[in-house]
Order: sequence, then structure tokens, then C-alpha cells
Amino acid sequence: MERKQIREIAFISLFAALIASGAFIRIPFVPVPLTLQTFFVMLSATCLRSRDAFFSSLVYLFVGLIGLPVFTTGGGIAALLGPTGGYLAALPISALLSSFVMKLPFLSVKKRALVSALINTLIIYSIGIIWLMMTTEISIYAALLAGLVPFIFGDAVKIAVTVFVTPVLRQRIDENQI
Repeated sequence: MERKQIREIAFISLFAALIASGAFIRIPFVPVPLTLQTFFVMLSATCLRSRDAFFSSLVYLFVGLIGLPVFTTGGGIAALLGPTGGYLAALPISALLSSFVMKLPFLSVKKRALVSALINTLIIYSIGIIWLMMTTEISIYAALLAGLVPFIFGDAVKIAVTVFVTPVLRQRIDENQI
């Protein structure tokens, strides 16, 4: 195995582990605590290659689906089929699609990170809210009140931190310092 492949596997594993641990890091906010799960998905999308960002979230989902308690609700297929399963299923999709923004040459790294993090969040909310509506049979209004509104402030903070941290992390990753 080449050094480059080992490095890619290491970063995929690292970000899968960060996403898993981020699900359990709770920062008290009102009305709901802030977890760092989606923050690490955003960072994977802004700092890794598209494929690696996708696989880091996919590895996280796989580990949870085989029963390891890495989701905020535990582990196993029930977590993915439950009301919040759409948010989980959206993680690899959002990581992949939002990471393509980082390839745009005409924007600064910070602007690309901002657009990427916004797209990432939009995809997660879109899929999550649709799934929440389907599994609980609630209206779009009720789904937005339950699955979006309480999290807006926390996600704005995550987006801001992603924009601030991405240029530094990308430089370190590119220089093989991480």
C-alpha cells in the first residue's frame, strides 16, 4: 500500500471517529444542546477530498448500523429508521456534495468553506425534515418547529467555526503536518 493510500485511510478513519465522538460532545445551548457531529461532517467536507469526506461519514454510519452505539440514540438499524434517521442518512450525501464547492478556484478558502458548510447544513436539514415528516406523519410546520428551529443558532456557530478553522486545517493537511 502506498503512503498516499495509508494517509487517505487514516484521514477517513480519523474523521469517522471525530463524527462519532462529536455525537456525544454536548455544549449546553438553549433550547437544545449543541453536538459536534455535523460540525465534523462539515470539516470533512471542507478539508478532505470529496471521496474521503463521503467515506468518513459512510464509515460512521456503517459502524452505527452494525450496532456500535455511535449515534446520539445508540446504534443499530432502529436509529436509522427512527424519526431522526434522515439526518443520519444525509451525512454522507451532504459531505460529498458540499465538498465539491472546495474545488472552486475563484473563491477564497474561507468563502468556499462558508458556501460548503451552508450547503452541507441545507442538505442535512432537507433530508432530515422530510424523513421526520414521513416517519411521524406531522405537518411541514411541525417538522420545521421540531427539526430545524431549535438548531439554527447552534448550526450558525458550527458554520462560523468551520469557516475560521478550515484554512488552517487545510494548510496543515496539505503540508503533511497532520
